[in-house]
Amino acid sequence: MARVTVEDCVDKVPNRFELVLLAAHRARAIASGSHLTVEPDNDKNPVIALREVAERTVPADDLRESLIHSIQKNVEIDEPEAGAAPLIGADRTRQQLGRDDQSSDTAIDQISMSEEQLLRAMESMAPIEPSSNGGGGGNGGARGR
Repeated sequence: MARVTVEDCVDKVPNRFELVLLAAHRARAIASGSHLTVEPDNDKNPVIALREVAERTVPADDLRESLIHSIQKNVEIDEPEAGAAPLIGADRTRQQLGRDDQSSDTAIDQISMSEEQLLRAMESMAPIEPSSNGGGGGNGGARGR
């Protein structure tokens, strides 16, 4: 084949825009070292890619899938089929999703604390060490100089 024209390829890939996308993708693959399926005949990569499409040595469907995969940013992961994994009972699902046992909540709800008691309890839980943002003297104030 001396010359490759769009008319030689349009019957293989009817949409001209898609033909350009597929040929450009194939030309980039050739440039990165992909195996040639036609003789190069001292042609440049875009011409070789069009010749491969025209001679059907590279299936257009394979090029299309490869192009889509190269453009995708989020690759879909196939979910397992329903029969492949055992189902978890409703009672175990609740526990696995982080929901607590409702029967233990009643014991805690019966204990009532005043606001002052709650604050004292929280202060007793605070760390004893001085904070790292300048609460212990030294050169804490010299940082901005």
